[in-house]
Amino acid sequence: MEEQVTLVRIALSETDHGRRRHLMEDILTRLRDDFDLDGVSVFRGIAGMNGQKIIHAADLLHFDVDLPLMIEFCCVPDTAISVIDSLADLVPDGHIISWPATRHRRA
Repeated sequence: MEEQVTLVRIALSETDHGRRRHLMEDILTRLRDDFDLDGVSVFRGIAGMNGQKIIHAADLLHFDVDLPLMIEFCCVPDTAISVIDSLADLVPDGHIISWPATRHRRA
């Protein structure tokens, strides 16, 4: 059985701050409390480049590296639109992307 969903990805960095704590935590709390999602994953990159063209990479010599984070989930399109609208006040402009996908389930 196939279902059309929207895949949503939010690009952050480890040092992004929300209202009272790390932005990632604020986003996860809102997703948990306000939406009925099947799951949410957070991926931590080993390297990335920010808008100022500064490369951040994990290595043994640097312990305070600002590595990239990606929050990702999928849901039905109407819910995705609601989530994206809800996060507009938290997430920097242009840091949310989404695209249509197909979820495959056993019948």
